[in-house]
Amino acid sequence: MTGNGTPVVFIHGLWLHASSWKPWEELFEEAGYRPVAPGWPGVADTVELARAHPDSIADHGIDDVVEHYADIIDELPEPPILIGHSFGGMIAEKLLGRNLAAAAIAIDAAQIKGVLPLPLSALRATFPVFANPANKHRAVSLTADQFRFAFGNAVGAEESDALYDQWTIPAPGKPLFEAAGANFAPHSPAAVDTGNDDRGPLLLIMGGQDHTVPEAITKSTLKQYRHSTAVTDLVEFPDRGHSLTVDNGWHAVADTCLGWLAKQGL
Repeated sequence: MTGNGTPVVFIHGLWLHASSWKPWEELFEEAGYRPVAPGWPGVADTVELARAHPDSIADHGIDDVVEHYADIIDELPEPPILIGHSFGGMIAEKLLGRNLAAAAIAIDAAQIKGVLPLPLSALRATFPVFANPANKHRAVSLTADQFRFAFGNAVGAEESDALYDQWTIPAPGKPLFEAAGANFAPHSPAAVDTGNDDRGPLLLIMGGQDHTVPEAITKSTLKQYRHSTAVTDLVEFPDRGHSLTVDNGWHAVADTCLGWLAKQGL
């Protein structure tokens, strides 16, 4: 991290390596920010190493990931802007709710406690994990076809396969099991302080064609924040799927984030 701009911490979700944020890092650095994209606990520095050592990724839950990024934030010179995708979006929401960030952008964020809709497409997208209860303590990989349904359904098959080859890594099953049982657990790690009036602004971004986090989930997430007076905005990309941060349209999403941050004076 170089320069004197506001730090920006990018948080990846399940099945995509942290290095998939590289184009975003370059764009945000050009815009004057100081970006960094650390991996989840146990995730190796490269895609190849992460694939070769899935056991180091396994059995990390939501709380583990939140505390991992909280420690990273603690080393920064000022509260950062957080930008998270999928489960990374949920992590960003939790950290913002704890007042550890200046602002957060949650892109197709995983469901938090209190969100009730669970569309069939979301169940199908996560079936590779839920198919075996033992996967709660394992790292699970997707096949190219599974990635195509869960991430690449709004782009061509050739592009989806290329994204799969370039960025996918095994992912811990534990966060998915924790999120699935959130509404039945009094102290679920998927709970977010949505009523916090003193937090920084939050932008929720949803892809209208997303199979993994369908728009019903994001709209329900927005409703969870209705009792907070803090800024909570929603932007939809109607024709985009879950791969919207890495596919050919990523720049439009990133530009939207930069524009929203400028409006917030950040």
